[in-house]
Amino acid sequence: MLKSAEEIVELTERWGFLPFFRNSVRGFSIEENTPADLWFSDRDGPWEWKGPCIRSGRVLYGKFFGSKAGYVSLEWFPDLANYRRDGYDFDSRYDSGMASVRDLNVVDTVSRYGTLLSKKLKSLCGYGRGGEKGFDGVITRLQMQTYVCISDFEYMRDKYGNQYGWGVARYSTPENMFGYDAITSAYSREPEESKARIFNHIKVLFPHAAEKDILKLIK
Repeated sequence: MLKSAEEIVELTERWGFLPFFRNSVRGFSIEENTPADLWFSDRDGPWEWKGPCIRSGRVLYGKFFGSKAGYVSLEWFPDLANYRRDGYDFDSRYDSGMASVRDLNVVDTVSRYGTLLSKKLKSLCGYGRGGEKGFDGVITRLQMQTYVCISDFEYMRDKYGNQYGWGVARYSTPENMFGYDAITSAYSREPEESKARIFNHIKVLFPHAAEKDILKLIK
């Protein structure tokens, strides 16, 4: 059972991938491996541990699993990026007509500033009242394609300095966080080879999982 941010980081490094929510592979999630009294409680739990996990510098966090959140280790993220990007850096994807102007606007803005809170990113990209719509779809797609990730969460504080409410996501790019060479180190492999490596790795961890259920999670 996961009882601290450090244990989440350690399990992510051991498994390579750690979805936040239960999914098509039974047992492969933080939700299924956290004591019930920590899932939603007055004590810190997985929701509050997200920031410390990310700040450890040992994992990446974002909507990487079926458009839902989770962690990926530094060891395995290059293969995930190689597979999901299918051989395209973002600029080449856009130049090939495979990404929209709205996608380009978000990636360029995040890259230019390094990191941005979601509210600021929306404002700079023209989302909000009377402006563009569909930000959640764009930012989720870019995370699934591994071009954008979440670099931290920030909380509102009351007049006594106590944090409250849900954490506000701060976005960045994996390259900004860990360097271009580290993130693209699997580019020497064909994307399908990276896919096979990920699939086989998860199959070893969860031999009971059906092929279709693993593919559903990593596609």
